[in-house]
Amino acid sequence: PGRQVSHVSADVAAIADALGIERFAGALTRFLDAVHPGVVVNCAGATRGGARELTRHNTVAVATVCEALRRSGCGARLVQIGCGAEYGPSQPGSSTAEDAVPRPGGPYGVSKLAATELVLGSGLDAVVLRVFSPAGPGTPAGSPLGRLAEAMRRAMQSGDGELKLGGLGAQRDFIDVRDVARAVHAASLSAAQGVINIGSGRAVRLRDAAAILARVAGYGGALHELDGPPGPPLRATIGHPRSEPDHAAPVAYPYPDGCGSWQQADVRTARDRLGWRPRINLEESLADIWMEAACRI
Repeated sequence: PGRQVSHVSADVAAIADALGIERFAGALTRFLDAVHPGVVVNCAGATRGGARELTRHNTVAVATVCEALRRSGCGARLVQIGCGAEYGPSQPGSSTAEDAVPRPGGPYGVSKLAATELVLGSGLDAVVLRVFSPAGPGTPAGSPLGRLAEAMRRAMQSGDGELKLGGLGAQRDFIDVRDVARAVHAASLSAAQGVINIGSGRAVRLRDAAAILARVAGYGGALHELDGPPGPPLRATIGHPRSEPDHAAPVAYPYPDGCGSWQQADVRTARDRLGWRPRINLEESLADIWMEAACRI
């Protein structure tokens, strides 16, 4: 309340490529000096692509933003959106706290961790929110939950009484994007620095999320989980049946974030330093994902 919020959408990596990092940092500095923001929230980046592309969008772009903020006289606070993939795999049953040693299991997590290190070493008034598995409105159709909703939509549209799914063994800490937005707001007003986890604090198996989604969608058919040996990520796509027999031993398929079969956030720091707690349950998040999927033609 009482604050003006400006949203700037730009492909920072592409602009930096076109102008050169030095020229773009200068242009961004001039923009910051003109707008004179009190807080800059950087939620730009990429989740897909090769290591080089992810580094451009998630690391080089953040370096440019940090350099522009250092040069600017605006004195803005930086809230950087990190991700749980920076931690990498964790022990099943455990909660990952901010002091855990990051060991990202893929190029996405590596690129985001590098960005976090840049922010923490920038000397800026900055905080990094490590967001675990976002859910709710705007969930990409290509994400695991988005693919699940799309598979269910197609099954209902075609009248299929059985939906065959693969890759439901992984357990993730899903957090609604509206709760993430509240965390960003709290972080922008606080003096907290360093890394703060943002999650629900509870891991949910993807097959349980599928059952909730079926309920909110009104899907009356059977959900048949196809288990089999893990294969390449493309073969593990939700909604694409595998050819292995039904009696194969249950094995979790690779999850695209490189965090293995389990991830759960320790969110006590967010509670203690930001006064933040998650409010929106997974059923509401999935209902909104379903609403968007059901409206697709």
